[in-house]
Amino acid sequence: MRNLTMLMDYYELTMSNGYFVKGFKDKVVVFDMFYRKNPDDGGFVVSAGLEQLIDYICDMRFNEDDIAYLRSKGQFDEGFLEYLADFRFTGSIDALPEGTICYPNTPLVTVTAPIIEAQLIETMLLLTINFQSLIATKACRICRAAGDAGSIVMEFGARRAHGADAAVLGARAAYIGGVGATATVMTDELYGVPAVGTMAHSWIQFFDSEYEAFKAYAEVYPDSCTLLIDTYDIMKSGAVNAIRVAKEVLEPMGKRLKGVRIDSGDLAYFSKKLRKLFDENDMKDCKIIVSNSIDEFLIKSLQKQGAKIDSYGVGERMITSKSDPVFGGVYKLVAVMNENGDFLPRIKISENMEKITNPGRKKLWRIYSRETGYALADLITMYDEEVDDTKPYRFINPEKPWKNMQYDNFIAKELKQPIFKDGKLVYDKPKLDDIKAYVAYQLEHNVWEEEQRFENPHVHYVDLSPELYNIKKKMLEENAK
Repeated sequence: MRNLTMLMDYYELTMSNGYFVKGFKDKVVVFDMFYRKNPDDGGFVVSAGLEQLIDYICDMRFNEDDIAYLRSKGQFDEGFLEYLADFRFTGSIDALPEGTICYPNTPLVTVTAPIIEAQLIETMLLLTINFQSLIATKACRICRAAGDAGSIVMEFGARRAHGADAAVLGARAAYIGGVGATATVMTDELYGVPAVGTMAHSWIQFFDSEYEAFKAYAEVYPDSCTLLIDTYDIMKSGAVNAIRVAKEVLEPMGKRLKGVRIDSGDLAYFSKKLRKLFDENDMKDCKIIVSNSIDEFLIKSLQKQGAKIDSYGVGERMITSKSDPVFGGVYKLVAVMNENGDFLPRIKISENMEKITNPGRKKLWRIYSRETGYALADLITMYDEEVDDTKPYRFINPEKPWKNMQYDNFIAKELKQPIFKDGKLVYDKPKLDDIKAYVAYQLEHNVWEEEQRFENPHVHYVDLSPELYNIKKKMLEENAK
C-alpha cells in the first residue's frame, strides 16, 4: 500500500517544526474546512471524499525514508524528527457525512487537535474533499439534466482525468453524484461502481468490414450487445449493419440488440434519424447511447431539440469539471485552547468581505420547515449552544444584521458527526450505494426546486446565532482600532 503521509505542502512541515521548537506541540487548536462559492454558480455542493481522508489519517506514518529525507533538508530540529518518527493522529474530527448537500461558508470538516497534528493533515484534507466534492457536484448537475428525460448517465472520463487517482476517485465521486456506471475498471474493483463498456473504433477497424466486426462482437456477447456505429458512416453503414446483425445473428439466437452508440456528428439529428429507423425495423427496444464532450449544458440543448437519446457517456467535461474546474475549499484556524481548557476564538480579517472568517469553535445546524420538510436555512452557532426548535428562534442574517428575524415552526438538526475522537475512529463508513441514495433523498425531499435551477438558483441562507455574530462583530471592532 502506498504511504501518502508526505503528500503535503512543505510549509506544513516548516510551521510544525517551528511550533515544536517553540514548545507548542501540545497546544490544542480548532480548524474549519469550508468553501466560499458553489461551482458553476450553482445552488449547492454535494460533499464527498471523507472516506479517503479517514483512510489517510488512519494510515498516517512517517517511515525511515521520510525522516531521512527531512533530515537531509537541514531545516528541521532533531527532536521534531523524532516526534515525527512516532507520529500518530490523536485529535478529534467532526464532519458532514459524505453526500450531504452543503453550502458556502459552512464548515464541512472541523479538526480539534494539537497544533502540529492539525497542521500536517491540511493538504490531504483539502485535496480529498475539494476534488471529490467538485466532481460529485458536477456529476449531480449532469444527472439532473439527463434525468428530466429519464436518461442514464455513465462516467467515461479516465483517459482525460488528471492522473490515475483522479480517474479512480473521480469515478467514485461521480457515482455519489448520481451516475449509473463507470468505464473505469479499478473503481468497480475497489468501490463497487458498476463497470461497463463495449468496443472502441479499433475493434471495427481491425476486421475486414464493419459487418464482420459487429457480427463477431454479437457472437461473443449476445446478451449484452451494443454496437459503435460511427466509424465510417452512421446512417449508410453503421445503422444498416447494426440492423443486419440484429436480424441475422441475434434474433435467430433469441437475443435482441441492446443498443447502438454514436461518438461524433450531430447527436440530436442522428438520434432522431436512428430512432425512426429502428422503430420501423421492429427494434423499439434498441437504446441509443451518445458520447463526445457532453455536459449538462449540451444535454439540455439536445433535449430542447427533441433528441431521442436513452443514455449518455460523459467523459472529460465531468471528470475535470471543465466548466468550473476549481473547488476553492480552505482550511482556517478558528480557535486556540488556553491553559484553563477554554477555546479562545481566532478570526482572519481581509479587505475582501468574503474572506473574513467566522471565529470560534462552532456547530452547524440545518433548519427544516416542520410543514414541508424542506430546508429553510443553515445556522452556525457557538459549540456550547443548543437550538430549541419547540419555540421561535431568533437569528442574525449576516448580510442584513439590522433585521429582526426568527425561525418559526421548524426542526433543527445538527449536521456534523464525530469521525475521530481522541485519535480513535468512531464513525462507521457507509456503503457507497447508501451515500448515493442519501444524495438522491435530499434532492427529492429537502432541497427546494428553486435551489436546483442551473440558472440563477435561489441562494440558500446561512445564518448566525446572535452569540456568534456578537463575538465576530466584537473581534472585527477590536482589530479596527
